[in-house]
Amino acid sequence: MEFFLCVLGMVLFIEGLPYVAFPEKMKRWIRQVLDLPPATLRMFGLGSMLAGLLLIYLARG
Repeated sequence: MEFFLCVLGMVLFIEGLPYVAFPEKMKRWIRQVLDLPPATLRMFGLGSMLAGLLLIYLARG
């Protein structure tokens, strides 16, 4: 459980970093994401999930 919380903390830190460093650029980027069709967002999400699973597999192997 301790390892999971450390990993979750790192994910939240990395996810929050662009908002602290580049808030105006992030606002523009979010507006662009809102204009994307749902299929594109699904494919991006699926690609991110697969990349994450691959990284976990490689790190654990």
